[in-house]
Amino acid sequence: QVHLVESGGGLVQPGGSLTLSCVASGSIFRTFVMGWYRQAPGKQRDLVASIKTDGTIRYADSVKGRFTISMDDAKDTVYLQMSTMKPEDTGVYYCHTDYSTIKSGQGLVRLDSWGQGTQVTVSS
Repeated sequence: QVHLVESGGGLVQPGGSLTLSCVASGSIFRTFVMGWYRQAPGKQRDLVASIKTDGTIRYADSVKGRFTISMDDAKDTVYLQMSTMKPEDTGVYYCHTDYSTIKSGQGLVRLDSWGQGTQVTVSS
């Protein structure tokens, strides 16, 4: 099982910037994609941005031009740089990874894991 630890959340004023980090640890044979999801109070968890190891990147329309996702393969770390932040960016941000691992008796299996979440609040 892969363990994801997020950091960097907090309180920021509208127009401000914040960078989230997520470090993956555990038995990873290959990482396919890492991403960030956001869950606002009373709403479902939605994709904010994702990055595949081939470099393919996806952004939610609401964050295009303001957020940048990047990944450090060597460190199994994914970052989310958030700028020009808005109150509607408020929520709990979850890191997610889709990966493969070798399981005893099963061989190579594909799994996914979620982080515990980090709160981001955009308010004056």
